[in-house]
Amino acid sequence: MSEAPFTPTGLDALAPAEVARKAESVGVTKAGMDRVNVFVLSVLAGAFIALGAIFATTVSAGGGELPYGVVRLLAGLVFTLGLILVVVAGAELFTGNNLIVMAWASRRVSTAKLLGNWTLVWIGNFVGAFATALIVYVSGQYELGGGAVGQAVLSIAAAKTNLGFVQAVALGMLCNALVCLAVWLTYGAHTTTDKILAIIPPIAAFVAAGFEHSVANMYFISIGLLVKSDEAFVAGLGDAPDLDGLTWGSFLAGNLLPVTIGNVIGGALMVGAVYWLVYLRPRRDE
Repeated sequence: MSEAPFTPTGLDALAPAEVARKAESVGVTKAGMDRVNVFVLSVLAGAFIALGAIFATTVSAGGGELPYGVVRLLAGLVFTLGLILVVVAGAELFTGNNLIVMAWASRRVSTAKLLGNWTLVWIGNFVGAFATALIVYVSGQYELGGGAVGQAVLSIAAAKTNLGFVQAVALGMLCNALVCLAVWLTYGAHTTTDKILAIIPPIAAFVAAGFEHSVANMYFISIGLLVKSDEAFVAGLGDAPDLDGLTWGSFLAGNLLPVTIGNVIGGALMVGAVYWLVYLRPRRDE
């Protein structure tokens, strides 16, 4: 008797409806985690995203000889390190956790737990990103490339703090729609390789397009403010960007607030709520 041919169905990606159910289940688990564990994993996620930002800044430094789009593409590709570490190594990221809204919409997570998770994770992400910025500043890494890395750091931070409020909200919406789509795709994957491949295109796209990610900005603008405080370094730059608008006020109120609002809209509403509506909402005939 011959054996039936082997078909690797266990390696196939989950169908969208199954992904929706998994996203809901993951949301319940995340909302019910121990607070200490959530905070520690959130700090890790902030540090992981910061590592991706460091990689992207270094790669884009001194890239004036290349076309703008090519430099942005390279920066986007290497920035994916951050979310790869979050998903594969395990950490709690505010933007990805916006998908908990699917469990909330199904009434499996209370409003208090939803907002409590988002708040705690956001704070932990900030701690991790800012701590990483401090370490990078103390290390003097921004002085590499004859100061080209520091120049890139200042240019990125200055550009982000010069965005208009509504503009920052819109850029944040677009960004987290792509981030949550990347996370959504990883829920359907079965192997580490699948997850990494699912992450790269959406994340590279948001960075290349110049969209705004609140946790990434916790690093990008923090390190910019720290490098700005090195007056000797800034004075030694031949073509320093205008840093008048780079302040803690413009960081927190002018960028981080609107970008966070945009990230919630993009992740929780544009992705989470839409997929819940399509696949998980109660049907009259059920």
